[in-house]
Amino acid sequence: MAETNEPRRYDRVLLKISGEALMGGENFGLHPPTVERIAREVQSVRDLGVEVCMVIGGGNIFRGLQGSAQGMERTTADYMGMLATVMNALAMQGALEKLGIHTRVISAITMNEVAEPYIRRRAVRHLEKKRVCIFAAGTGNPYFTTDTAAVLRATEMNCQAIFKGTKVDGVYDKDPEKHDDAVRYDKITYDDVLQKHLKVMDASAIALARDNNLPIIVFSLDEPGGFRGILAGEGTFTSVTQD
Repeated sequence: MAETNEPRRYDRVLLKISGEALMGGENFGLHPPTVERIAREVQSVRDLGVEVCMVIGGGNIFRGLQGSAQGMERTTADYMGMLATVMNALAMQGALEKLGIHTRVISAITMNEVAEPYIRRRAVRHLEKKRVCIFAAGTGNPYFTTDTAAVLRATEMNCQAIFKGTKVDGVYDKDPEKHDDAVRYDKITYDDVLQKHLKVMDASAIALARDNNLPIIVFSLDEPGGFRGILAGEGTFTSVTQD
């Protein structure tokens, strides 16, 4: 589909979603219709002319921290979690390419048969050619979450913002699914997120975003057209910025 002339706020962004976002109503694994719905959201943003890259968690298949808590050696558990993110990335690549969008899965762990190795300049070139890049396997190191990997890759790709797709429409002072009196922030600083222990991203990711002045836009992935709407200056979301 040809690019539209609608206004947009950013030219290159990174979309971070959890592995659980791909489960739909299932208790485990992938729900193909949900993967396809998210792929269409990415397509709608790409049709605005925005360059898009993605990081997807692996919690729908395996979560390293949970494995570690059950007695598994932490490093091994984290590597298993990284492999789960590769599986999710391949599923999303398949859904995007069914829509005619050229997509590259780029892995921090070398596995040449299924994904490209991470080479920064090559990844930037893919984005310049309007391909969607899905960064898999986290940072390639244990003890780092996919949140931190998302901020790292967004910084390396010179993205103008990170879009964190969640189940709620922004950052609240407490869990809105448990507390009716939860208050949503329109804007909040990195320091306030850290001081108030708000569950936006883990502390390492927030600190890295702050140090590189990279805005984090938290929005609901369940709202149809929400991703595209925010890029056009509409919709409900929370901006995490320097001030």
